Amino acid sequence: MGPVLKKSYLNYTKLKGSLEKKVTHDDLNTMKESYEKMPIYTSIMASLGFYFLIFIGLINHIIFTPKVATEKNRKGYPPLYNKFDSIFLRYVFRRVKDIFNRVVCGVPGAKIDIIDRVTHDSCWSFELLETKSTFLNLGSYNYLGFAQNEGPCAENTKDIIKKYGWATSSSRQELGTNNLHLELEQLTAEFLGVEDAIVFGMGFATNALNLPAIINSECLVLSDEYNHASVILGIRLSGATSVVYKHNDIKHLEQLVRQNIVSGQPKTQKPWEKIFIVTEGIFSMEGSITNLPGIIAIKKKYKIYLYVDEAHSVGALGPKGRGVFDYYNCNPKDVDILMGTFSKSFGSAGGYIAGSKVLIDYLRVNSHASCYATSMAPPVAQIVITSMSMIMGKKHGEEGRKRIIQLASNVKYFRRKLKALGCVVYGNDDSPVIPMLVYMIAKVGATVREFNKFNIATVGVGFPATPLLEGRIRFCMSAALSKEQLDEVLEVTEKVMNKLGLCYSRKPKSNEEILYENPY
Repeated sequence: MGPVLKKSYLNYTKLKGSLEKKVTHDDLNTMKESYEKMPIYTSIMASLGFYFLIFIGLINHIIFTPKVATEKNRKGYPPLYNKFDSIFLRYVFRRVKDIFNRVVCGVPGAKIDIIDRVTHDSCWSFELLETKSTFLNLGSYNYLGFAQNEGPCAENTKDIIKKYGWATSSSRQELGTNNLHLELEQLTAEFLGVEDAIVFGMGFATNALNLPAIINSECLVLSDEYNHASVILGIRLSGATSVVYKHNDIKHLEQLVRQNIVSGQPKTQKPWEKIFIVTEGIFSMEGSITNLPGIIAIKKKYKIYLYVDEAHSVGALGPKGRGVFDYYNCNPKDVDILMGTFSKSFGSAGGYIAGSKVLIDYLRVNSHASCYATSMAPPVAQIVITSMSMIMGKKHGEEGRKRIIQLASNVKYFRRKLKALGCVVYGNDDSPVIPMLVYMIAKVGATVREFNKFNIATVGVGFPATPLLEGRIRFCMSAALSKEQLDEVLEVTEKVMNKLGLCYSRKPKSNEEILYENPY
C-alpha cells in the first residue's frame, strides 16, 4: 500500500467509529421551515406556458428577425451570444420587463416614490414621465427602517459631511482611513462579540475579494447550493475546489465532508490544506434560515472552518439583532469568519468581516478590498455607527430594541396571514424575506402589475434567479411598516389571489385567530 493510500486508509479507520453518528440538529421541522410541493397540475401548466412562449419566440425570431447586432467573422472563436438566451430575453423576459428596473426617486422607507413611465413598443423601450407615484414599500431590504432622510441617522450624518466631506478618495492602506472607520470596526466587533472586524465600502466585494485572500487552490469549500452570487464568485476567484451540498441539508453536508476527508485532493490525493463550510444566515430567494447549530456541530466534529454570510440576517434576527447566531443562542466564536453587509438592516452601504484578531490583521494586509478599493465614505460610515449604536442600546434608549421587536412581530403576523389566505409561502417563519409562490412567469408579471394598481411595491422574481417553474413574489418586511399598512397589503393580496388564481396551497385552513404579537 502506497504512503498516500495508507494515510487515507488510516484517516478512514479513525473516522469510521464516528461516521454512524448523526448530527442532532438536522430535523428541519424544528426550524419552522416550510416548502410546500407544487401541485402536479400547476407544474404541467407552468411548463406548457413557458415552452409555449419559447416556441412562439422561436417562430418570431425566424420570421421577423429583429434588427440587432449580429456576429460576423467569428471563425475559430466561441459565439458571443447564446441563441436561447437571446430568444428568452426578447420574447419571454421582454413581456414582463415593465415590472423590473423601476426608477426610484425617494428613500426606501415605509413608502417609496417611483417615477412613472410608459412604453410605446411593447416593452422594447420606456419613456420616463415627469410625474411620480407613491407606493407602500414591500420591496426594499430596509429591515429595521433606518433608511430614511430624517431622525438620528440623518442628523448625525449632516455634521459628519461638514467635518469629513463626501468621500476619502483613497484606499485604506494609503490615505483612506479616518477615525470613523476605526470607530465602526471597534463597534462592529463589540456588537458581534468577537475580537476584531474590518469594514469595506461594498458588500458584494466583501465576499468576492476576501474569500480569495482566505482560501487557496489546495482548499476545499463546501458551499450551499443557494449561496449568493458574490460567494460563488469569491470561491471561483480563489481557485479552491468547490463542492455544492443540498440546501440546508445537514446529512448531505456531513456525507460530503466525510467523503472528501477520506479521498483528499482530486489530482494528488493529498490531504486538503483547509476545509471550509460556506453558508448564508438568511437565503435571499428562499427566505430560509441556515441550520447553524447543525453546521457548527459538523465543524467541531471534523475540525474544519466555517464562513457565514450574514448579509440578510444581521440586524434582522435574534432578540438583540446580532444575526443568526443570536437567533440560535450560539457562541459567535464558534464561527471562524462572520461576514455581513450594512446595506440592509443598517440603512447604509458596505460590508464587514469579523472574527479573530489574527484573521483581521491578515486581511488588512492581504485583502484586495482593503489594499486597492476606495474606503467607505465618511457619511456612509456614520449612518452605520448611529444605527448600530441604537440597536445596541448605546444611544436613544430603547428605540433600537423597539425596531427589532416591530420587525419580528411584522414577520410573524404577515407570514401567518399569507398562509391563512391559501398562499404557498417559502422559508422560515421568522425570516423577513417572504417569498409567495406564483410559479408561472406570466403570473409573476401579472401579480406585480395588480399590486401596482393599488400602489403597493413588490418584487417579482423568476428564471434564471429562481428555478424555471418556481416564479415568486418576494415581500421584504420592514420595521417601518405598521400593522394597519400590513392589513392593507393583505387585503389587496386576497383580491389579487382571487383574480389571478394564486391559492395554490393544499394545506388545511385554520380558523384560529391570528393576533399581532410580540415574539420576544
